[in-house]
Amino acid sequence: MRCPHLPEGFDFTDPDLLQDRVPYPEFAEARQTAPVFWCPQPHGLAGFGDDGYWVVTRHADVKYVSTHPELFSSTTNTAVIRFNQNITREQIEVQRLIMLNMDPPEHTRVRQIVQRGFTPRAVRSLEATLRDRARRIVDTALAASKGSDSFDFVTNIAVELPLQAIAELIGVPQQDRAKIFDWSNKMAAYDDPEYAITEEIGAEAAMEIVSYAMNLAAARKECPAKDIVSTLVAAEGEGNLLADEFGFFVILLAVAGNETTRNAISHGMHAFLTHPDQWELYKRERPDTAAEEIVRWATPVVSFQRTATQDTELGGQKIKAGDRVGLFYSSANNDPELFDEPERFDILRDPNPHLGFGGGGPHFCLGKSLAVLEINLIFNAIADALPNLTLAGDPRRLRSAWLNGIKELQVTP
Repeated sequence: MRCPHLPEGFDFTDPDLLQDRVPYPEFAEARQTAPVFWCPQPHGLAGFGDDGYWVVTRHADVKYVSTHPELFSSTTNTAVIRFNQNITREQIEVQRLIMLNMDPPEHTRVRQIVQRGFTPRAVRSLEATLRDRARRIVDTALAASKGSDSFDFVTNIAVELPLQAIAELIGVPQQDRAKIFDWSNKMAAYDDPEYAITEEIGAEAAMEIVSYAMNLAAARKECPAKDIVSTLVAAEGEGNLLADEFGFFVILLAVAGNETTRNAISHGMHAFLTHPDQWELYKRERPDTAAEEIVRWATPVVSFQRTATQDTELGGQKIKAGDRVGLFYSSANNDPELFDEPERFDILRDPNPHLGFGGGGPHFCLGKSLAVLEINLIFNAIADALPNLTLAGDPRRLRSAWLNGIKELQVTP
């Protein structure tokens, strides 16, 4: 079996590693020498009762696995590649109720329902409101920074628009968005000791979201409104979501729609401020290609996983039924087979076949259009109101096994 030349015990899902950096040099080594290889782990380390997983690093192979759900399941072990080793199998099983962790045909049924809220028309209907919100978010951050040397870009700007967009989309009162923020943080940040959050607290936060969403669904069935909740649950049993299904859909929105877009915006600002030529270009031209390059550069989800449903072959390696397979989007998005000078942040990059919204197939990001809209709107607002923004310190990264997260980014207006 081929193995890349990496330090003994090196693991791409080590949360300490990802708190420090995304391992681009090691990804490059793997792509060149062993693009698919077995990464051993101490038994049960990731919470799955096994001894490791297959690392998949090339763009083509990540795409192949993503588009063959009959060979590679999202349901068997869920899409999260590493939990805490103390998680119970029951806690893993319940996560199958989230669309991200479903396989066809159940995934197909649920996705056909929820995609009603993400049609081009539905996203366009939010644009004027979100443009106004983006401007107010930036203006508020600017006003609050008066008399200060710096402020935290993450909490003052990056966090707000994704939260407000989700609230707008599903009819959550804007004053409740802080609850969604707190619950989603607890679900995603269980590996970071700064937050002192356990798997149990994360599970409790998930149940808080489900309960909140179920109550919202019940209210909309009694009194429908012009929002996605009414569209998805008003006619239960007639091709719509059950109340608990809607609750788990809101969990997906809270993490996949909030955490990822927030981190793309944070990484995008850091990229602009460390590549001042690109910031000047953006302020001058506002190219439509910028949002896609920001997502490629950030790749907020470093990896998801699938589980082989049968013996198969990938990248010259024999994969056994039941083996976990890690899809490393951060590596695929820097594959020189697809990208000229992938290490270069280039907001005019076109074409840009990145996998930051997934590798295609049934789990391609449902909210891509909304995320691109949010990124475009917030950076336009920043370029208008805070054109001379500068870095005031290095970003503080999230300790996570699968998220490329920034907790804090101090900037000077």
